Formats: sequence, C-alpha cells, structure tokens
Amino acid sequence: MKNNKPFIIAEMSGNHNQSLDRALAIVDAAVDAGVDALKLQTYTADTMTIDKSDGEFFISDPNSLWEGESLYNLYKKAYTPWEWHKPIFDRCKEKGIICFSTPFDATAVDFLEELGNPIYKIASFENIDIPLIKKVAATGKPIIASTGMASLAELDGLIATARENGCKDLTLLKCTSSYPASPKGTNIMTIPHMKQLFNCNVGLSDHTLGFGAAVASIALGATVIEKHFTLSRDDGGVDSAFSMEPEEMKQLVRECNNAFEALGEISYGITEQEKKSLQFRRSLYIVEDMKAGDVITENNLRCIRPGLGLPPKYYEMLLGKKVICDIQRGTAVSWSIV
Repeated sequence: MKNNKPFIIAEMSGNHNQSLDRALAIVDAAVDAGVDALKLQTYTADTMTIDKSDGEFFISDPNSLWEGESLYNLYKKAYTPWEWHKPIFDRCKEKGIICFSTPFDATAVDFLEELGNPIYKIASFENIDIPLIKKVAATGKPIIASTGMASLAELDGLIATARENGCKDLTLLKCTSSYPASPKGTNIMTIPHMKQLFNCNVGLSDHTLGFGAAVASIALGATVIEKHFTLSRDDGGVDSAFSMEPEEMKQLVRECNNAFEALGEISYGITEQEKKSLQFRRSLYIVEDMKAGDVITENNLRCIRPGLGLPPKYYEMLLGKKVICDIQRGTAVSWSIV
C-alpha cells in the first residue's frame, strides 16, 4: 500500500437511525464523497450484552454522549439489522466501492462469511478478544484492527494471534477510544513507531472533529483513514456528534490525497515544474550604458531579476573589471563582456 493513495473508510455505524433508506442514502453520499469503502458493524444487542438497566449496565457518566442509556438499549438503537446487510453490500457493489464490516462475535463472522465480506475490522473494544480474532483470522481475509486502549503486550497478543491463525494482511489503526477524541490526546507519532515495531501497514481510526489529525497522519506513514460518516449531524443519532457530513468527507478525501502526493521522494535541485521559474531568480545585469573600456562598479552592476545573467556569487569578482565592448543598459552579464 506504500505506493497507493490513502484508503479512506466511511464508518456508517448507527448513523442510519434505524432506516434502511437512510442507510442506502449514506452509501450514495459516501460514493459521491470519493471514499474507497463503507464499513458497517455487525452485532445485535443480545450479542453485545444483557438486558439489564442498572449498575455497570447503565451509562451514568455526565461526560458521555450516551448518558442515561442502558448498554442494551443503546445497542438496540445503534445496531444495523442483519437483513439490511445484503442490500447495503449490493448498493456498494453497484456503486463501485468496497463494503465490509466489524463483527463483534463468532455468529457475526459466520453471517458475514455468507455475504462474502472481503475485509474484517477488529474494533478497539474487541482487540483483546482472542477467540474472536482467531475466528476472523481463520477466514484468511485481510484484517484492519483498531488499537484503542491496547497496551503493547495486548497488541502483541492480537498480532501474534492473527498471524498464527491465517492472517497475512494486517493493518493497525492508531485509535483513541474517546467520543469525540481530542487532537491533543491522539498521539499520531505512534503511527511510524507502530509500523516499525510490528512490521505491518498502519493508519488512523479518527474520532477527532475535523480532518487535521487524518491529514497529518498521512505524512507519518498512514495508509488507511477511517472516519464516522453521516448525512447530517443535525439529524441526530448515536454517533452523529463526531461524524463527518458529506462535504466534509469530500474535503477529507481530497486533502488526504493531496498530502500523500506531496510526500513524493527525497529531492534537491530543480524539479520539472520549477524549470519555468528559473528566469525569476536574481542574476547580474549591467544597469547603465557603458563604453568599451569602462570599469564595472557598484553603480552600473546590480543583482536583479530576471535570472539570465551570471549568478550573484560573481558580483564582487566582477567589480573593477573592464568591459570589452559597448554595453546597453539592461544587458545580462556574461563572461564574454569582460
């Protein structure tokens, strides 16, 4: 992936707001924005947790977007009905982008295999679920895994499990599992370190607002960018507050691709596109009419634009020299006149 443009993923998550028509409209908007893939999440409330509304099963944190919800009810709102997966996969195929999903348990993997899911995403909250990682790796499909909250030891366990069980194409996404995340806590300098340490492709699962972190990560070697995506934040939804709208996603795609193209290679000297600009460098010119035998002085020799004369470095060497012919004001200096 080193020589390819960034692979941009639009994460639908629960932004369909329990409407298949809206889900399909999100696919169309993602295509128009220029993304490479749309990602779903495959689970039900019952595969995620139990129907209990108190204690640790209730979100009471006042700083959470989901304060006042039980885990079970939150997942009921957010989940993508399994019978919607095929129409969404089909719409993506029709529109020419990849559709894939994050499974959250073994039954989801089996279901996605029936659909021909081409890539598997391991979510940050599941990156310690070794049985799930074994199940996904055994499919032989590429794995993209978010690293949110994981220690080095936990990441080592994820990677070893994936590789030992059949995964030959692994990408790790630097991720801060906070919603939304602060740029200050995103620590994208981890991206090149992670690439070197684990010898795999790397990217960013970005929960910050805007696209500064995503664009900056391209310069650090990220080849995959994932962003939550919605038609409109004003429409609400479980993930809408930190999701990109269509025009923002278009800008993200454009600027990430621009950042990738700007990387280029290590280069000094004149590039092909700079050749026309050479004429606007400074160079040495005679700026007064002179007769043969006149002496070059600070009054009649200047370093000006354009750049057709001798380079400025010869200025002091030429002072005191005599010209060998008549010279008109505005003549570029060459060795032939002294």
